[in-house]
Amino acid sequence: MKPVRIIISGVKGRMGQALVACAKNDPELQVIGGVDLGDDLGKLLPGADVVVEFALAEATLGTAKLCAQHKKALVIGTTGHNEPLRREITQTLAGVPVVWTGNYSTGVNTLFWLTKRVAEIVGNDWNVEIVETHHTAKKDAPSGTAKGLQQALGRVVPIHSLRIGDVVGDHTVTFGIPGERLELSHRASSREIFARGALRAAKWVVTQAPGLYDMQQVLGLK
Repeated sequence: MKPVRIIISGVKGRMGQALVACAKNDPELQVIGGVDLGDDLGKLLPGADVVVEFALAEATLGTAKLCAQHKKALVIGTTGHNEPLRREITQTLAGVPVVWTGNYSTGVNTLFWLTKRVAEIVGNDWNVEIVETHHTAKKDAPSGTAKGLQQALGRVVPIHSLRIGDVVGDHTVTFGIPGERLELSHRASSREIFARGALRAAKWVVTQAPGLYDMQQVLGLK
């Protein structure tokens, strides 16, 4: 079986470097190149099966247009897109298989699933708030993961964003009514968890029909 040939977009960043390191240890993957600001993704695309992007939000549309043009699968790990930009990217990618989620960690996606189930069980009588903490270099707030948790809840709830030190990513959903409180938490201590999940998504998406998928589908949770 031939390895899945991937291009890493945002290769000079922290996540890009984590992706390179993890992919080297996976015999099912072959990194054929990496691109960053100013590099020409179009030159590499003919030899690839899938692009894995962890870059700046403003770069994703250009990546999407090239992947659509060359009919290549795409895994988007970049966050911080506003809704009009997200819609345009989604429309651009209508003809190719895409995995797009705010967090590629297996643990976090389990948290999404648990959050949805707890919300269904306790109903709207319980108050809910989300607290997310990341390193000071993270540009977007709230995080894509926090937005994903809010989506799993099915209602708008307060999100508190903290930017402290070098925290990779902590997320807690707190449910409460007078007399009791329930907390669901996930703490990430290494970017490897996101890299491993994104590479798992890359191997999965190349076998799928055109469409927009999330990590829950990659993991078989829905």
